[in-house]
Amino acid sequence: MTVKQKKYKQTIRELSDRIVEAQRPVRILDAVKWDAGVQEDFFKNKFRKQPSVNRAYYEQRSLGFDPVEKREQFHDIERDAVRLLGQFNPVGAIIRRMCQEYQMTVRMLEARGSKEFSSISQELYGSAADVFHAGDSNLADLGGLMAQYLVNIDKSPLFAKEEKTIPGEQAVGILQKRLDLVFSGFDNNVRVLLSDGIVADAAAGSDYLKVRKEAFFTERDIRLLEIHEGWVHLGTTLNGQYQPVCTFLSKGPPSSTITQEGLAILMEIISFSSYPSRLHRLTNRVRAVHMAEEGASFLEVFQFFRDQGFNELESYANTTRVYRGSTPTGAPFTKDLSYHKGFVLVYNYIQLAVQKGKLDRIPLLFCGKSTLEDLRPLASLVEEGIVEQPRFLPPQFADLNALAAFMCYSNFLNQLNLRQMETDYLNIL
Repeated sequence: MTVKQKKYKQTIRELSDRIVEAQRPVRILDAVKWDAGVQEDFFKNKFRKQPSVNRAYYEQRSLGFDPVEKREQFHDIERDAVRLLGQFNPVGAIIRRMCQEYQMTVRMLEARGSKEFSSISQELYGSAADVFHAGDSNLADLGGLMAQYLVNIDKSPLFAKEEKTIPGEQAVGILQKRLDLVFSGFDNNVRVLLSDGIVADAAAGSDYLKVRKEAFFTERDIRLLEIHEGWVHLGTTLNGQYQPVCTFLSKGPPSSTITQEGLAILMEIISFSSYPSRLHRLTNRVRAVHMAEEGASFLEVFQFFRDQGFNELESYANTTRVYRGSTPTGAPFTKDLSYHKGFVLVYNYIQLAVQKGKLDRIPLLFCGKSTLEDLRPLASLVEEGIVEQPRFLPPQFADLNALAAFMCYSNFLNQLNLRQMETDYLNIL
C-alpha cells in the first residue's frame, strides 16, 4: 500500500470516527418515549381522557445535548468530507448524506410535541401514503390488503393462540446460549440482559440484547427474537464494528432503519420463523399510523387496538408507539412503517439483484448499518479494500443458492394474475 493510499484510508477513518462520536448522545427512542406517570394517569381515568402530553411535557425533558451545537458538529463533518474527499467521492457522499440526516434528526427531536415533529418523521421514515413505485399501491393499501388476508387466517382453528409461559428471565438464558453459538467467531461476547426500562419486549444494542423483565414469551417468540434482533440487528452492528476504515457502518441514521427492519422481516420469513399473529401486529401498526395521519386521536387508535383483540395494556403500548414524540391529538411518529416498507424494498432489491446477476451485492446488506441507496458505492469500496465483506452472515445469505432459486420463481410468479387464478382455482378450493 502506498503512502497516498494509507493517507486516504486514514482520512476516511477519521471522518467515520467523528460521525460515530457525534451521534453517540442522539437517542431517538429515549427522547420521544412517555414516562410511566402518563400511563398511570391514563388508566386512572379509565381510558376516557387523552394522555397528558403536550409541547411543555417534552420541553421539561432534556435531550442530553445542545441541539444547535450538535447540528453544527454534523455540518462541520459534512463540510470536511467535501474538502478532504471531493464532491463525487463515493464514501464522501455516504458521509455527507449521513450528516445531513442526523441534522434532520436533531431538528425532529427539537420539534417534539409540535406539528413539525411528524413532518420530519415522514421525511426520515416515510408516510403511509407513500407509494413503492410510480402508479403502484401505497403502504396504507398494503396494510389494508394484509389485514384482509390475516382475518381469514385468524378464523382457522390451525392457528389457535399460544400461551406465553416463558418468563423474561428464562428467555434471557435461552437466547444467551443461542447467540453465543451464532456469534462464536467474534472476539467480544454478545450479552442478553433483563431490563425494566424498555417499551418493546426486546431491543438490540451495540453488543447486547435487552429483554423486558415483565414480558412472557412462547418458544416461537424466542426463535423470532433470535433471528430478528440477533441475526440481523446485532449481526449488522457487529459487522459494522469490525470495519477497519468505515466505522460509521456500525451506526445507522433513520434511513438505515427502513433497510434494517425490512431485512429483519425478510429473515423472519425465509427462515420460517414468522407467523400470522406477528404479521397481524405489524400490519396493525401500519393501519394505526395511517389513522393518525388521517387525524385520529390517541383515544381512537387505542380503541382500534382494543377492537383488534388486544388488552388494555397492549393497546396502550401499541398506541404509544404511534404518538411518542407527538401529542395525543397530533400527527404520528412514523417509524413503525419501517417494517413493511423495508421488507418490500429489500425483497424487490434482492429480486432485481438475482435477475441482473449481481448476487455479490446481496451479502452487503449485512456489512453494517447499510441502506439500499448505499449498496452500489459500498460494492466499489469493497473492491478498493476500504469496506470489508461481512464477517457474520445468516445461513440463507452465506449460501445464496436456495435464495437465488426462490427469487427466480418469484420473479415469474409476480407476473401472474391473482384475480384470474382465484377464479380458476375456485372449484378445487
